[in-house]
Amino acid sequence: MRTGVYTRSTNETTVNVALDLDNNTPASKNTDIGFFDHMLELMSFRAGISLLAECTGDLHVDGHHTVEDVGIAIGRALEMALGDKSKIARYGTAWVPMDESLAHCVLDISGRGMLVYNVNMPSPTVGGFDTALAEEFFRALAHNAGITLHINLSYGRNTHHIIEAVFKAVGMALGQAIEKTDAITTSTKGVI
Repeated sequence: MRTGVYTRSTNETTVNVALDLDNNTPASKNTDIGFFDHMLELMSFRAGISLLAECTGDLHVDGHHTVEDVGIAIGRALEMALGDKSKIARYGTAWVPMDESLAHCVLDISGRGMLVYNVNMPSPTVGGFDTALAEEFFRALAHNAGITLHINLSYGRNTHHIIEAVFKAVGMALGQAIEKTDAITTSTKGVI
């Protein structure tokens, strides 16, 4: 079973994450940031995975610690679920349009966490969500899951549409990369 469970508790947040890479049953996303919960729902749906992500955090300060720590926890749970990363496709790519916006994601489950993020946001907030936190989420996810993650926005004007296209593109690319293959490993090194 390709599952991962991770709990992170700090003075700023308490995060519980559980995911199942072979089950796409919807699960709870409750971070008390409604727009972020919706994006997590879209990403996990497009990846074809079941994701439970719950967080209580210091939202009286702002959403930064919540969003970043959820990214850390999902990354750690994902790394756990992938185990030795044998017999996975490893690479994924997706182009996703959302009305006038077009986002592109390419990723490699390489064991080397890296984020390249070329997304300009027209508005500083959407639905009460600080749009700069999308990059913080993906950085935390990539570094803690050991994913080389490239996210690019070709164009877009509506901030909601841009972020939605980005989260869907990441989900679709992740879904491709975690697909099972017959290959023992997808690296000439023999291990990922």
